[in-house]
Amino acid sequence: MPKRGYHHGNLRQALVEAALELIREKSPQGFTLSEAAKAAGVTPAAVYRHFAGREDLIAECATQGFEIFSDLMDYAFNKGQPSALAAFEATGRAYLAFARRYPGHYMAMFESGVSHSQTPELAAAAARANRVLERAAEALSQHIPREKRPPAAMFSAHIWAMSHGVVELYARAAPGTRTPFSPEDLLETGIGIYMRGLGLLPPDS
Repeated sequence: MPKRGYHHGNLRQALVEAALELIREKSPQGFTLSEAAKAAGVTPAAVYRHFAGREDLIAECATQGFEIFSDLMDYAFNKGQPSALAAFEATGRAYLAFARRYPGHYMAMFESGVSHSQTPELAAAAARANRVLERAAEALSQHIPREKRPPAAMFSAHIWAMSHGVVELYARAAPGTRTPFSPEDLLETGIGIYMRGLGLLPPDS
């Protein structure tokens, strides 16, 4: 039987798709380059025409993930929300939606151990995602007096950490991690508490 990878016209992307499936099934550390090649229908030697090694293949999975991630968050922020706060909350929900819909990409991005500086393309894609969230934080914090305003990078890092924690603990359907609250409610409440601490929301009556 001919090797399927030579006939579908895009071996590089076929290897990425094979790696994403293996990452979902086995974790980023749980598969070999030979397994990815076999899943794509090519010999292991053929992989090296497109990737220097396993880490480069995972880096491409992460790069594509960050590009999708940035697009989703950018759309959530810009889709005509009535306020900067609503836009910011929509960005947080997009984070959760991405982790659920693209688990292989998410794991390659955040759980593979591959440095975001592994390739220039990955570094650029990760930086773009940071800028999307920083822009949302900057828009929201304009109402805080300048002398009390946290840097947008710090503001966005706090929200990123909160979103990431909710995803890791409660949005990945891991056994024993269920709560009576949805991940969306947990994140929205956490963001609300943070906003009140900054004076962006009135205290509870």
